[in-house]
Amino acid sequence: MPSETLYIPTADGRADAFAAFPDHGERHPGVLMYADALGIRPVVRDLARELAGHGYYVLVPNYFYRHGPAPVIELPEFIGEDVRPAIVARLMPLIEAHTADRVLRDADAYLDFLTAQPEVAAGPVAVTGYCIGGLWAMRTAVAHPGRVAAVAGFHAPVAADGPDSLAALTARVHFGHAETDLTPAALGELNRALDAAGVDYTSEIYPGTVHGFTMSDTAAFDPAALQHHWDRLHALLEHTPINH
Repeated sequence: MPSETLYIPTADGRADAFAAFPDHGERHPGVLMYADALGIRPVVRDLARELAGHGYYVLVPNYFYRHGPAPVIELPEFIGEDVRPAIVARLMPLIEAHTADRVLRDADAYLDFLTAQPEVAAGPVAVTGYCIGGLWAMRTAVAHPGRVAAVAGFHAPVAADGPDSLAALTARVHFGHAETDLTPAALGELNRALDAAGVDYTSEIYPGTVHGFTMSDTAAFDPAALQHHWDRLHALLEHTPINH
């Protein structure tokens, strides 16, 4: 599986990124993947490679590039509950500095770069994200209805901008929520907003999960939920016209 580190020119500098894609010498549907708040690291590269193995060109930008290349902060191999609070405390100022304006400005650059790669097929792409990256994915899809045909978010605060923020969404959607992140009432409110937007979607709580369930280097990891995430993501992408 070919993979490489790339550098994306942006309005504010240059973002390092990880890319994985099939070794077929062909053009493939493009997927922009936003990592969780812990950023690009071995587990995220593995997620990108796994998805690329199904026929996609996957680009994972370091959205904290303004603070340095990934990893922006040093991370242990395993992020247990004993160290997670301290790590989150270090990351929170970076998250707070990554305003909606920055997200959208960067999204323009990421999409331009992704669609310009010689291995990427012409036409719309998909965007997926984990944790806070799921919010970035949703904002990217809302801002680029003609360029993003599918969007997915996992254990992500996708409704953080309020239900009205989904009104302009046109992409096909899958949101996989952690049981500890979303109450059934909040899920109902979110899904009513998706109904009002008129999009084709699935949005569900993965039973028994906690925030971060896809990440195998954390105490939140749930192997069954990770597999369910793959089943849902593959179904979303296979039924979306992103130029297979």
